[in-house]
Amino acid sequence: MILLQLPLANWLSPGAGLAAQCGREAMYWAFTACLLAYVLVIERRRLSSVGWRRPEWKTVGFGLAAAAVMVLGMAAIYLVVFPAIGSSSSEAALTAVRALPNWFLLMLTLRAAVFEELFYRGFMIERLTEMTGRRWLASIVSCLAFTLAHLSYWGWGHLLVAGFGGVVLTGLYLLRRDLGCNMLAHAVCDSIGLLAG
Repeated sequence: MILLQLPLANWLSPGAGLAAQCGREAMYWAFTACLLAYVLVIERRRLSSVGWRRPEWKTVGFGLAAAAVMVLGMAAIYLVVFPAIGSSSSEAALTAVRALPNWFLLMLTLRAAVFEELFYRGFMIERLTEMTGRRWLASIVSCLAFTLAHLSYWGWGHLLVAGFGGVVLTGLYLLRRDLGCNMLAHAVCDSIGLLAG
């Protein structure tokens, strides 16, 4: 868990250009494959051990509802909270990301939804719960780790946004234990945030 929390992709594919960013995305997909292989081959467990289950209508309904909560909450943070506290959040980083081609932004949102939900919610919450015997503690550690993982690229101002999203996604996972539901909510929220701007 600690290894995947390090900014390995940034170290191995430095730079701000599209080629470097594509290289980082490829590495995150490789990390995703390694994590799945670890669960299936090393641990010899099913994907249900990290919250994956057959999608059903509730997967879509709860996923879209959680995405709506995140979009509305994040809009309030950007439009009300940040102006009230005099913070510009991460406008420079957001502008730079939005300047990338739409195909890349779609790839980015899909990867973020798959990797981050698998790692932070499915794997981290489940395995830390097993290690500590305390689901609430595993959830807090997971949410904090997810929030802080956004610091290196987005900066301190964005932690409020990432933290809010982390709380909603963690709550959704605890409520449903449906990784597909979380991935859908994450992907829809990120897509609206990056492509609607």
